[in-house]
Amino acid sequence: MKGLIPAIVQDYKTREVLMLAYMNKQSLKKSIDTGTTWFWSRSREKLWNKGETSGNYQKIREIRYDCDGDALLFLVDQIGEACHTGNRSCFYRKKETNDIVERLDFPASQNIIEELFEVIKSRLEEGSEKSYTYSLHKKGLDEILKKVGEEGIEVVLAAKHQEKADLVYEISDLIYHLLVLIAEKKLTLEDVYKELESRRK
Repeated sequence: MKGLIPAIVQDYKTREVLMLAYMNKQSLKKSIDTGTTWFWSRSREKLWNKGETSGNYQKIREIRYDCDGDALLFLVDQIGEACHTGNRSCFYRKKETNDIVERLDFPASQNIIEELFEVIKSRLEEGSEKSYTYSLHKKGLDEILKKVGEEGIEVVLAAKHQEKADLVYEISDLIYHLLVLIAEKKLTLEDVYKELESRRK
């Protein structure tokens, strides 16, 4: 593969290996210039920006190269899933003896809140009419506050009268709408983390 170099993509926070693709000089330059990963598609013979169709962009935090200078390592903030199959990582299968066993039951990422928040912000920036998140933004702050209130009541009712799975579902809905509110008010998760940290003291 003359002119191409393998590029390993790894989650910046968890260090989970997400995918392997190939780069040439042009895709490396565009990655550096744009701050998101660009690769060379060997099947289509063209450059492609990871996430350009799915919205699952990879925001570059660091670029490293190995001791021989013949492989690259990208540490990224992964928005959404890295694999086109819908899995978090392309390396979701494990070889056991002579069989390849599908491993689709990875534990949920501990960084899911941050990942979801990044997706929410990207949806607001993209302004897609098909996005529920953007539709909330378009309707205004009052609609977002209304949804937060409604979901809060649903959590209370689920905790009082429903099963565990129902409660988990309603809590997740509330967290999502709270994240939309945080993004709408131009706050960051860091603001919330600092407040929680101050309370720990």
